[in-house]
Amino acid sequence: MAERDDPETIGRRVQRLRRERGLTQRQLAEPAYTPAYISTLEAGRVRPSDEALRHLAERLGVAFDELATGRPAHLATGLRLRLTDAQRTLATGEAEVAAEQYAALLAEAEEYGLTAERAAALLGLGECAMELGDLVAGRQYFERAEKCLHDAPLPSRVPALRGRAVSHYLAGELRYACYLLETTLDELNRSGLHDPDALLLLYASAIGPYMDMGAHARAAQAAEFALALAPQVQDPALVARMHRSVARTLLAEGRLAEADSNLAKAAELYRQLQIRTELANCHWMRGYLYAQNGELERAERELREALAMLSEKRAALYSSQVAVELADVLHRRGRSAEAARLLRDVLGDIGPERGAVHSAAAHRLLGIIAEDGRDTEAAEEHYVRALSLLERAGAAGDLADLCRLLGDLLRRTGRVEAALDAYRTGLGHRTAPGTTTLGPAPAQPPL
Repeated sequence: MAERDDPETIGRRVQRLRRERGLTQRQLAEPAYTPAYISTLEAGRVRPSDEALRHLAERLGVAFDELATGRPAHLATGLRLRLTDAQRTLATGEAEVAAEQYAALLAEAEEYGLTAERAAALLGLGECAMELGDLVAGRQYFERAEKCLHDAPLPSRVPALRGRAVSHYLAGELRYACYLLETTLDELNRSGLHDPDALLLLYASAIGPYMDMGAHARAAQAAEFALALAPQVQDPALVARMHRSVARTLLAEGRLAEADSNLAKAAELYRQLQIRTELANCHWMRGYLYAQNGELERAERELREALAMLSEKRAALYSSQVAVELADVLHRRGRSAEAARLLRDVLGDIGPERGAVHSAAAHRLLGIIAEDGRDTEAAEEHYVRALSLLERAGAAGDLADLCRLLGDLLRRTGRVEAALDAYRTGLGHRTAPGTTTLGPAPAQPPL
């Protein structure tokens, strides 16, 4: 028997539609049924069969599903088409407009009890919130989407789980982000749920937090698995995101030409798909790559392009993070005053709860600039703030480097014991390179 509302609700619906069309109970019933049957049905005292509902739907001029469930004909198909439109709006960087579209779709999906469409709208609202820098709202939407899909197979829940992990990552909670991604990967691989799209999404998303934690071995392995899965994945946007993430590990290994090649592949896919925010992220990473290679003029050009694209679309959190990396390039080009102004402007948009790693980078660079200007007190204050942010986030590699800077400053100002404490703290975060405190790596996919 088809999914349907309870008899009382169906009865009221039949009565309303009959009266709207000016039909008597006899006219609706004949020739297959009696007026008494229609009266009993409208009173909600009988559960109509599929055959009876088809007869009534034909007489009332409505679709069977609309009579049985109250959902207008083709509602689910129409909602899915509008979800695609909202996704395209978000892809072009219009996060606020997309959020309005998703909110309207969510209300409609909830009204008619369409679970899959409701979950998709919640996921879209989560992505919009992340784009606009509201990590708490984004995480709440992802959690609601996950609850909505609690009876669905794990691969269907992966986008919501990944959204939660990314929100924790951007908030500076690196270990918890890794924990969410690793446990989901482990469950997928151990249970034989070999869904290439779900696995690729998780491996690509794990690279960022692994790199920031100093777990380069796990990041490289995640990149290797992602590249191996890519030929099995049909979604070009997902493949493009993977290429962008893999470039990070190649860059860390000094394989600059390969990193640039991956970024070029990602950028071309994003251009074809007109996904503006992700294209901006490709400019961002290419700028970082050029900066690492000492090509500062090219780095500044790429980072300014990324910043312009993200600022235009009001992606506050991401644009602030790009601004920090642009400031580093400006400082290295001898424009420290300009870099300091840029950093002070963005520190209001990032902090312990959002963008902790980049907030620490901003304080670190301000400390270096202050130290260059012989303002040791301001330099120490910025280094200590950065240290607090990195310790909270668990960004081991950056933390070790910062402890060296702070230790050198303390030693130069005659505080040898304090300097030794800073050096020891840094060494403590270098004791286990390439690992996390999360235990064994997740099970490997059956490639």
